[in-house]
Amino acid sequence: MKIFIDTANIEEIKEISSWGILQGVTTNPSLLAKEGVKIQDVITQICDLVDGPISAEVISMNSEDMVMEARQLAKMHKNVVIKIPMCEEGLKAVNCLSSEGIRTNVTLIFSVHQAMLAAAAGADFVSPFVGRLDDIGSDGIQIIKDMAEVFRIYEIKTQIIGASIRNLTHVLDCAKAGAHIATIPYKVIKQMVNHPLTDVGIDKFLQDYNKSK
Repeated sequence: MKIFIDTANIEEIKEISSWGILQGVTTNPSLLAKEGVKIQDVITQICDLVDGPISAEVISMNSEDMVMEARQLAKMHKNVVIKIPMCEEGLKAVNCLSSEGIRTNVTLIFSVHQAMLAAAAGADFVSPFVGRLDDIGSDGIQIIKDMAEVFRIYEIKTQIIGASIRNLTHVLDCAKAGAHIATIPYKVIKQMVNHPLTDVGIDKFLQDYNKSK
């Protein structure tokens, strides 16, 4: 499973990218608003840091305007993937962009049915929201399992991005469920590095080394 970071914070991207493990970035209007930036202002910086798919979301709600926005964003860098919300107008836009060779990531997916429609329209990626499904009492991971099974049976090439990741359990469960990618918040990626036994082991090695000097 590939690891993407879900953020618009350049310093976070720079830090995690320096580890050599980052394979893509997802942003959305909420993350951009949190940083007080516009996607056009940061997209080139992100693409310079990470050589992989960089999702930039349109804000229009009709297909013609979505397509116009998408074309402008796609011109900024070859790695830009256009994030489109799951809706009727979004499907129209995805189909048009797919015919033009512009990659898309259909976001706000909450069912296998929606993922199937997005894939049929030509989406390169679909983003089921694990955490938000859990919030309403649904099983977000089961949705990914079902989605992965359907995609496998019919040899659908659309990649599944586990999104709305809240904790380490979500990361592991996405990998076991068959997600191709998990887009993970900065704080959760940082948690993936650490384990108390690793810290104890390092401390013990250093103590033993110092004793032998």
